[in-house]
Amino acid sequence: MTRVVLLGASPGPDISPTGLRLAALPGNPTVAERLHGQLAAMDPRFATIPSGDVAAALRAVADVAESASESLFIIPENSVVHDELIYQITKTKRGALALVAKEPRPQATEEEDSDQLDDTVVERIPVDEAEPEIGHNRVEGLPVRVRIGKSNRVVSVGTATHAVTRPNGVVLGPLHVSARNAPILAETCRALADMADRFGPDDDLVQLIVFGLVRNGVSVGIRGRRDLFYRRVTTQEEVNEAGAEIVGINEDRARLNHAVKGADGFFTTFFVSTYSRFIARWAARRGLTPNQVTMISIALGVAAAAAFATGDRPWMVLGGVLIYFAFVFDCVDGQVARYARKFGVLGAWLDATFDRFKEYVVFAGLAIGYVVAGNSDDIWILALAALGLQSVRHLLDFSFGASNRRKPPAKLPTISLDAPDDRELRQALVRRKVERDQGLRAVLKAWTKAGRFRAVHWARKMIVFPIGERFAAIAITAALFDARITFITLVIWGSVAAAYTLTGRLMRSLV
Repeated sequence: MTRVVLLGASPGPDISPTGLRLAALPGNPTVAERLHGQLAAMDPRFATIPSGDVAAALRAVADVAESASESLFIIPENSVVHDELIYQITKTKRGALALVAKEPRPQATEEEDSDQLDDTVVERIPVDEAEPEIGHNRVEGLPVRVRIGKSNRVVSVGTATHAVTRPNGVVLGPLHVSARNAPILAETCRALADMADRFGPDDDLVQLIVFGLVRNGVSVGIRGRRDLFYRRVTTQEEVNEAGAEIVGINEDRARLNHAVKGADGFFTTFFVSTYSRFIARWAARRGLTPNQVTMISIALGVAAAAAFATGDRPWMVLGGVLIYFAFVFDCVDGQVARYARKFGVLGAWLDATFDRFKEYVVFAGLAIGYVVAGNSDDIWILALAALGLQSVRHLLDFSFGASNRRKPPAKLPTISLDAPDDRELRQALVRRKVERDQGLRAVLKAWTKAGRFRAVHWARKMIVFPIGERFAAIAITAALFDARITFITLVIWGSVAAAYTLTGRLMRSLV
């Protein structure tokens, strides 16, 4: 459950634009009717806070945050937004996440171009040497007073009286704050309310909240619109433009693309997810639940094991095909859940448990087939080695994940809300970076940076031997060779993966 806070348009016209109609959309709804309908599914009793009095609005947000036992989603009332974008923001596991837009980079002038032709380089002062400033440029009507960093979070925010070093973006409006940060949000809003006389008429309410959160040490992540739509409207002309734009974007295609995990392995990304999403949409539209798709995957896995157990080459090839499609439907069940937004504890348990079941029953089928074909029953030693290795790896995965979830988030530097600029904050961030770039942290950071190279990125994905690569290895080696080669492949690759992941996790545990 998410607590929704609907803010009055700020900055905006004297007359609220929420009564203006989106003529391009079915039913000709007003801006308010459409947004209220979208938010009611999340929180039927969402809080509506007028923004005419900034201090009163901030105190009202603080009251909601203090009474909330769940995460909060703050959004201006004059928002025209896709349902899928609301979902993507509110499903985040980050402590706070804001929708942002970066200021377009300035284009070189003809004079600068001619200078460059004359071998004169037009240099820009590095950000570390730049002076804080009050941002006056505008993006979509909002003052550019946010510094968006390369770390996928907001580095600094300014106001009409608080300078920020090289601002490069804006907080568009939607802001999600986790339940654990709700007390900080309440405290921040009350402190901001006490200094409301220092803010200007063009200081946006949500941007002010992010300003306070960042200065109080909350890591505010960022998300762009990407292939979805968001806009704050103030006039009928803007409403008409927004309606035309939102109709022109295929939200269902975006929703389908987002149903695919962004961090999947090489095999899954290039040999499954390219088409499995369309199977997921087909299944969802016909009412199949994720659990039903999981059962299809299990049935295919058992059928593959039975085919392997015959020991005959044609059946081994068929088993390879079946285990491949068992994995395809293993991906499809999660994609159906994300596309149809049907999640449940039972489904998560079934998926995790029966992934192991499929693997292990296939191991048994391979070993049986090898013996049936007249080979030595020593194959069971390899089968048990592969099973034991995989079991240990999964145990380590779950235990490390559990310990990571209990680990408190890293603390960020804080500065007073009264500080006139962000120099102190940036200096603290530089010191923090220097401290964290030593010893094991430096090694881990270098390895992380290496992932920017495509070859290294996919090599790291493959070396950990994820389930897609495991099922592919089983399918290919069983179809082309025999169970002995399959188990040797699983044991060797699995051992390398175990050593790699264990080393990385030990290093991360020590820093």
